[in-house]
Amino acid sequence: MAPDAPSRGAEVEVRAITKRFGAVVAVRSVSFVIRGGEFFSLLGPSGCGKTTTLRVIGGFEHADEGEVAIGGTPMGRTPPNRRPTNMVFQRLALFPHYTVFENVAFGLRMKRLPEEEIRQRVGEALELVQMPGLAGRKISELSGGQQQRVALARALVNRPRVLLLDEPLSSLDLKLRLQMQEELKRLQRELGTTFVSVTHDPGEALAMSDRVGVMDSGILHQVGAPMEIYERPRNRFVANFIGDANLIDGVVQGTDGDTVAVRAGGVVVRARRAGWEQIGQTLTVCVRPERIQIGAAADLPNAFRGRVEDWAFSGSMVKYRLAAGPVRLHAAVPYLNGAPLFQVGEEVAAGWDPMQAVLVPTEAAAPGAGGGP
Repeated sequence: MAPDAPSRGAEVEVRAITKRFGAVVAVRSVSFVIRGGEFFSLLGPSGCGKTTTLRVIGGFEHADEGEVAIGGTPMGRTPPNRRPTNMVFQRLALFPHYTVFENVAFGLRMKRLPEEEIRQRVGEALELVQMPGLAGRKISELSGGQQQRVALARALVNRPRVLLLDEPLSSLDLKLRLQMQEELKRLQRELGTTFVSVTHDPGEALAMSDRVGVMDSGILHQVGAPMEIYERPRNRFVANFIGDANLIDGVVQGTDGDTVAVRAGGVVVRARRAGWEQIGQTLTVCVRPERIQIGAAADLPNAFRGRVEDWAFSGSMVKYRLAAGPVRLHAAVPYLNGAPLFQVGEEVAAGWDPMQAVLVPTEAAAPGAGGGP
């Protein structure tokens, strides 16, 4: 079932593509590279241009500027059926009155392959998605998760070099979505096929991907490994979109070794130096809620006084909302059975290791998202 062996270098190259729909610029000079055998996700809110970018890769749309190359070959205006890709659409487009076997075999029959080869390849594809005993079932008799597996099998049976996934799990409930995330990653590792997925769900992108490209308003803001995107967001948009983030605007007061002091209203907070900051510069300190500690001031680094405005229990964590003058913070503290909780109105010390907080430009965008292999 493995595709023809792709180069382990640049499998997909998106080179400065721009796509317009009338007066609307859906994608603005976007460039990135996807390595062979990589699980790559384009992540962003609805209308950000990620699905349009995916459709340009697959040949369902043509860029007004720039180009796409697959396996080193420029695709130009090559139609979808002549590209080494297959796409799983958000709406699965299965034939409801056909059997599972007939749905998976459809593309192979269009290619007029021998019946014996069709049966072998369909059987292999159904084994891959763990549905070998359901070949005779009608699509209308399957659950949503099973239909998703059939759509994957139908795409994989053609042995594409690149599998394109358009919001593949958006129609599933939470538990099934988490299950299918694991299945997709298992499939991708087992096959070694290059997967390119689009999603609006940061948790999904971080869980499944080798690398993530974050988009908004047609602009690619940052490309990197999930931990890199989460821990070192390039700008305010990425920091705010990828998980929860405390974004504290302030002015640089000074530096001390590897840290920088930032005055936010009447409070001074410290963060890891970025190297581009200057005294008097306005910027944003980004600190994740799970990095914030609450307790006695003497026990905490970088501590200042605050007051509990609200709290919520979420199973493994207690989430606090704190106020320290003009600064509002969200803290996520591990829940320990029997440990006392801080109550609304209680004064506490809040702080974090300065090396766990990063600086980002206050403006939404930052130049040079990068996207090389």
